[in-house]
Amino acid sequence: MASDPRLQSDPSPDGGLEARLASVRSGISDAARAAGRSADELTLVVVTKFHPASLVRELAALGVTDVGENRHQEAQAKAAELADLALTWHFVGQLQSKKARQVRRYAHVVQSLDRDSVVDAFAPTESEPEPPVIDGFVQVNLTDDPGRGGVQPDDVDAMVERVLATGTIRLRGVMAVAPLDEEPRPAFARLRGISERVRSIEPAATDISAGMSGDYADAVLEGATHLRIGTAITGKRPVAP
Repeated sequence: MASDPRLQSDPSPDGGLEARLASVRSGISDAARAAGRSADELTLVVVTKFHPASLVRELAALGVTDVGENRHQEAQAKAAELADLALTWHFVGQLQSKKARQVRRYAHVVQSLDRDSVVDAFAPTESEPEPPVIDGFVQVNLTDDPGRGGVQPDDVDAMVERVLATGTIRLRGVMAVAPLDEEPRPAFARLRGISERVRSIEPAATDISAGMSGDYADAVLEGATHLRIGTAITGKRPVAP
């Protein structure tokens, strides 16, 4: 998942981690109510990129169960250090096919399936004929910029079929990042339409991962089930190590 310049500043209110988390949870409840939905339908994935494992442990103590990471090396280390916690780890960054099997060792969900080579890396092999099954989302590129990552909308159906053919990825749905040069809600509406198309291929793939710190309310209005929120909860990201 490409870095989003809108999220480099800290949009969070004053207060510590607990206050920021409470504020976002309240905002999610408000957004759900505005959409005629229940907040119970929504999964909050707190993205902890560049933050220490100690912060993730604090989040877990505050009731957070789903954590998102963008970089394999960092995610692997945190998952190992926090193995005593009952966390669901989501890998949300761009994934190299050569790292896919390593990511599967700790990640329960991969939200960035966007290339044939990445999907194929999860398939059974002679050396691993019965690999574990993970949950996956097909990442959709809602822009015309191929550098943003994700599958172009016209290619989503073929990617879905490829994911299903592996037998080792349980397709949950679609994921996307809102474009930088348009209002997020129309983009999320397009993603919702793509989601409906995906469900015609795989009825169980009902989830939509969309919405981050600055646009999650729009995502909820357009049917998002998973919200990937970082800085509004964690505060400004530390400098990359």
